[in-house]
Amino acid sequence: MDNEIAVDNSPAYRVYKSGRIERLLGETFKPPSPLTPENGVVSKDTLYSPEHNLSVRIFLPEKASAATADGEKLPLLVYFHGGGFVIETAFSPTYHAFLVSTVAAAGCLAVSVDYRRAPEFPIPIPYEDSWDALGWVLSHSSGAGPERWINDHADFGRVFLAGDSAGGNISHHLAMRAKREGIDSLVSGVVLIHPYFWGKAPVDEFETRDEAKRENIEARWRVASPSSEEGVDDPFFNVVGNESVDVSGLGCGRVLVVVAGDDIFARQGLGYAAKLERSGWGGEVEVMEIKDEGHVHHLKNPDSDNARKVVNKVAEFIKK
Repeated sequence: MDNEIAVDNSPAYRVYKSGRIERLLGETFKPPSPLTPENGVVSKDTLYSPEHNLSVRIFLPEKASAATADGEKLPLLVYFHGGGFVIETAFSPTYHAFLVSTVAAAGCLAVSVDYRRAPEFPIPIPYEDSWDALGWVLSHSSGAGPERWINDHADFGRVFLAGDSAGGNISHHLAMRAKREGIDSLVSGVVLIHPYFWGKAPVDEFETRDEAKRENIEARWRVASPSSEEGVDDPFFNVVGNESVDVSGLGCGRVLVVVAGDDIFARQGLGYAAKLERSGWGGEVEVMEIKDEGHVHHLKNPDSDNARKVVNKVAEFIKK
């Protein structure tokens, strides 16, 4: 049974009937660079949850790291990686490179969050870890938190939540929770890059009807959330098409949604932006669509012109 495959989501991962998972991507650890700048950016890791041995990776422009604590404060980006809640980490070469590029372009301080992953730690654990990480970051708002880089350089009047794919999904749900728990005044904006939303029924006439593709996404969701009674219509996943999911309480004033024209999730991203605008939320939503590109193309081909467009758009949103 240990060699019998239950879910084959190659080239990302395989899950076996025994419960064992074989992760095929995103497991390489890229060390931080606290002393030697990369593209003008230094980085370091620090623990945010001793209980679960979870860390964040912090990125800071080198010129800011040399400044005094009373120098210019920088926008604060809290980033949640993608990977379907199953693969990738905050410390992989892919996400390290993306955060270095984004911080260099935006001139911001970034905190890239690592969270426990399914299937060993199924939903809602990734959301809970991410919320704990956000709380840890915000504990520095008085200037007396445990991490000096955040105390000295973060502008808590300009806090942005962001993520791609599953990380975009997480960012949405954290912003909703921020409103419910009365801390939405601390969140300026949210960036969702190719957000990982889905539902049993297509969200519009343009979303794929291909049964094999839709079943593949349903199988991936079962890996992440095996106890979900609604399947892909779970409110964690079906944010756009589920009429009972109210997004008007999103806890920020500005949203950027980035979609890729050839991404199977593109219609969900566009539908999310439209639903926000219809909801009475009252904030400002902006959409960037790049045609002829697939899911997380900016991570797969980081040196391409279209990848640079994504980085520059996120930077523009943060600096606005």
